[in-house]
Amino acid sequence: MPPKRPTRSTRSAKPARKTEAKTARPKTTRAKRPAARASVVTVKNAADERSHLRAKAVAKAALDKKAENVLLIDVRGLTSISDYFVVMSGSAGPQLRAIAEHVEVELKKQGAMPISVEGQGGSWVLLDYGDVVAHIFEDQVRSFYDLEGLWADAPRELVREG
Repeated sequence: MPPKRPTRSTRSAKPARKTEAKTARPKTTRAKRPAARASVVTVKNAADERSHLRAKAVAKAALDKKAENVLLIDVRGLTSISDYFVVMSGSAGPQLRAIAEHVEVELKKQGAMPISVEGQGGSWVLLDYGDVVAHIFEDQVRSFYDLEGLWADAPRELVREG
């Protein structure tokens, strides 16, 4: 049988705290960050250039299969997950799979293999190339997850055919 817990009346009283004169600390103020605005993607070095070209290749391959609203989101400096997210929409599951397969084939020609592929049977396919992550959504699922809103501070680039 476990020992009984002491009740409030059997507990010993806490020793009184010593009161010391508090010294006034100088008030510090933190510099306020200016409101972040989405801007155009800028490339700074060779590694950034490689990542940007890979993101553009993903977008071009997706557009070949009629992906809609293809958006490059530059998340460098905001997360360590990736350098770019390429977010796009398709109309239904078969189109999502066709886009994903075409992206894989086109990037394999450039020597890039995905680290991971997720959601092949659902309404969202994710292709992870390390520095670039492609998110292929059905329209309703894209608006539900709202990655564009989640990464609102990140520079972005709308990619069009041509």
